[in-house]
Amino acid sequence: MDMVAVLIPCYNEAKTIEKVVKDYLKVLPENSKIYVYDNNSSDGTGEIAEKAGAIVRKEYQQGKGNVIRRMFREIDAKCYIMVDGDDTYPAEYAPEMIDRVLNKKKDMVVGDRLSSTYFTENKRPFHNFGNSLVRKSINLLFESDIKDIMTGYRAFSYQFVKSFPVLSKGFEIETEMSIHAVDKNMAIDNVVINYRDRPEGSVSKLSTYSDGFKVLNTIFRLFRTYKPMVFFGILAAVLAVLSGAFFTPVLIHYLYTGMVPEFPTLIVSGFAAIAAIQSFFAGLVLQTMLQKNHQDFEMVLVQNENHYKELLQAAAHSEN
Repeated sequence: MDMVAVLIPCYNEAKTIEKVVKDYLKVLPENSKIYVYDNNSSDGTGEIAEKAGAIVRKEYQQGKGNVIRRMFREIDAKCYIMVDGDDTYPAEYAPEMIDRVLNKKKDMVVGDRLSSTYFTENKRPFHNFGNSLVRKSINLLFESDIKDIMTGYRAFSYQFVKSFPVLSKGFEIETEMSIHAVDKNMAIDNVVINYRDRPEGSVSKLSTYSDGFKVLNTIFRLFRTYKPMVFFGILAAVLAVLSGAFFTPVLIHYLYTGMVPEFPTLIVSGFAAIAAIQSFFAGLVLQTMLQKNHQDFEMVLVQNENHYKELLQAAAHSEN
């Protein structure tokens, strides 16, 4: 088991990967390793990273989420640092993030760009707007206080890595991590970092619009999954109001004349009312299932903790 594992998912980062690997090698404690997962690069990224001192592995399924899934499955460490290979995240913040995981028992430490230099360094205004929108949306919907939702610079505990179900295939993975940590009541911390824009000649793989819509869709999907009573409760309320809006004129006309001439409107009102009731009880059932899922998750954490102790004992025995 590694003391610290630096995880660097890479796709065509030949211009910056050597500097990134060497920068992190300088600040890491003993018994730490740097893993670069080459995601079908065509510019020699893997070869450059290996020469710089990294352990290079391949992931053939395209997409950052697919790479993270492979990393989390294959690597055992006391602390994990996830960072991009584009040299936008300074290595000197890694020791503080590692300390918060190992000594302060944090499960996820977020490298907060948005509280420092991100908005001045990043030259893509829609990226700035998107980051602010995502942060405010998630903190509002999930009642959290994560300072930077989409940062690619994070530190994780063993428990987080081995209990996180990776579902996203692409850049939505950071959003999914944040919501998972909040929903499962994991210990989260923020470290303010200085962000620097990509060096000239280095091209971002993030599409402002298509990936932005994927992130928003992920928020919507996870809100429905992790907050079913709120989601379906809002839907039930909207349907109930709609039903009342259709029914009110029919009722008024009936009270005045004793007749119901607008049967189609009455039928639509009835169907809307039924849909509202169904939505409410769907939310109630799903909320009960979610509570059971939380209970099962706590048992998974206990199992992971036992396995973690076994790995530590095996590592200590091999050293002796």
